[in-house]
Amino acid sequence: MSKRTPAVEEPPDSERAAVRNRFSSACSSSWAEGDSAGLYDSVPTSAADPTGEREHAYAALLCCHRAQDSLLSSNSSFTGYRGVLNWIIILLVLTHAHLFLENFIQHGFLIDVKKVLEHVIEDNCTWPSVNLVLAANVFAITALLLERSQEKGTLSPTNGHRLHLTNLGLLLLFPAAVIVHEHTISTGGAFFSLWFYTALGMKLYSYQETNRWYRQARLPDPERDKNASAELKAHTDQLTFQDLYYFLFAPTLCYQRDFPCTPKVRITKLLHRLLEMVTVIQIMVGIVQQWIEPIFQRSENSFSSMDVTMRVEHLVGLVAPTHFLWLLFFFLSHSYLNFCAELLRFGDRHFYGDWWNAATLITFWENWSIPFQKWCHRHVYTRLVEKNVPPLEAELLVFLMSAALLEYLIALPLHSCRLWIFLMMLFEVRIPH
Repeated sequence: MSKRTPAVEEPPDSERAAVRNRFSSACSSSWAEGDSAGLYDSVPTSAADPTGEREHAYAALLCCHRAQDSLLSSNSSFTGYRGVLNWIIILLVLTHAHLFLENFIQHGFLIDVKKVLEHVIEDNCTWPSVNLVLAANVFAITALLLERSQEKGTLSPTNGHRLHLTNLGLLLLFPAAVIVHEHTISTGGAFFSLWFYTALGMKLYSYQETNRWYRQARLPDPERDKNASAELKAHTDQLTFQDLYYFLFAPTLCYQRDFPCTPKVRITKLLHRLLEMVTVIQIMVGIVQQWIEPIFQRSENSFSSMDVTMRVEHLVGLVAPTHFLWLLFFFLSHSYLNFCAELLRFGDRHFYGDWWNAATLITFWENWSIPFQKWCHRHVYTRLVEKNVPPLEAELLVFLMSAALLEYLIALPLHSCRLWIFLMMLFEVRIPH
């Protein structure tokens, strides 16, 4: 006689609904506790239900899904891409190591320091570019004497301003005339001397205009009569050779009479920056001789006589080394400016902004060189706005001046003015609607 298995009584619908509600509440509460909880953070618990009913032992494990976005989607707030960045750096290092190895196998070791020295030494060591740089002291001393004459009252402000502008005009024309007519000067020497004279011209313009602002900010006439001698002596003491040449060597283009200074010169930092400059220059020379020159020597024809396919091939081959040179030049500028600042105890070392985060090319150029942007804003943009020029037009004029100046600095030493750089910078201008 067989025994009948007793039938299991199913819970009523109200009890099943209550169980589903408890599981749903457990799911929502478990996900609401923290979105960053790990997959293995939830463990079976048998905590008592606040309603007095016993919680299911695996209620927390029954719900493993929720509404969420993929990490790489635009709606996700995920920002932890450090590992991806490290991975990209490893791939770049391996890729370019392969290119270096292939270049070395194909061409051999091409780095020759003697060839570099031949480009530096000019006309049997007569060094015309060095003589050109030394001659710049005449313009600097002239600016100082003009300021002293205006401070003492022997030269009127109007005539002093005109003589300053004449001195600055000659300063810009003199190196251009020497570079055009002096054939013994090398391309490197022409670049160096022209960039030096341009920076000197911007410094001396800031020097004369800032001193004029100091004179205009004097005390009113009644009080000035009482303290005229003491005030004149205080301002005259600032117009010294030491003050002028400290400004000329300081890594800034904007003059002021009291620069922020650090307490002392840190020798370790100084040697560190010097080692960085020497190392980066060696790497740049190696990239040019080992990587870029073979690309130009690969074809006997000039670039202008190549067909479209060969031109594209050469340009693609130059992409990687020119980008390396661009980044190395930035790092060389960083090391040089910090070296000068450390040597002179110059305190303001905000030489560049976060240009690597720039969303537009305009923002990139604004953050690439902070000293140049400060000079343009202080002595060009602000002065144009004071003369009732609309801010947008003033900004456009500053950008056009920068483009023309860059074309002047590059085209003149190469003896080739094609306006390519000027036109490329013009294409970067975006007028907001």
